Amino acid sequence: MAEHRSMQRAALLDAARSLLSEGGTEALTFPALAERTGLARSSVYEYFRSRAAVVEELCAVDFPVWAAEVEAVMAVAEGSEAKIEAYVRQQLALVGDRRHRAVVAISASELDSGAREKIRAAHGGLVAMTVEALREMGHREPRLAAMLLQGVVDAAVRRIELGAAEDPAAITEAAVAMALRGVRG
Repeated sequence: MAEHRSMQRAALLDAARSLLSEGGTEALTFPALAERTGLARSSVYEYFRSRAAVVEELCAVDFPVWAAEVEAVMAVAEGSEAKIEAYVRQQLALVGDRRHRAVVAISASELDSGAREKIRAAHGGLVAMTVEALREMGHREPRLAAMLLQGVVDAAVRRIELGAAEDPAAITEAAVAMALRGVRG
């Protein structure tokens, strides 16, 4: 019984990822989850009390995987500047990944304060990955610099997600240049 429930919950989360990836937060509805998984709509409520609860669990499951992928590429980069470049490039490379697309869609979703706090904490862990490299590069306020660096990444993610006129590779190169050289170009 426990294994069956676990499999059903995983199927619901996978369906939620697909729905978010395909149509954003508007597409994530309990009827759509039920249809994708073959469950009765009332059964979906046995697993999640609300759409926000689905989103919160997706963050709890997917964000650590995403962060581990970013951390892994940073770990093999040699030198502080290479670590910062790897941080930016890997996050932007994940934009097309379903897990990442779900996390991006989640950021626009309605969440209760507890869920928002969990997401902020997860982002804080991601940002913390760059603090030491920024310190080594001579930043007097490496935590502030790390938060601003993530702002550049977030802006580039949104630009790619919008299907901007620029090629995603051009957006990535501009974000890397901004991260490493600032506005000097």
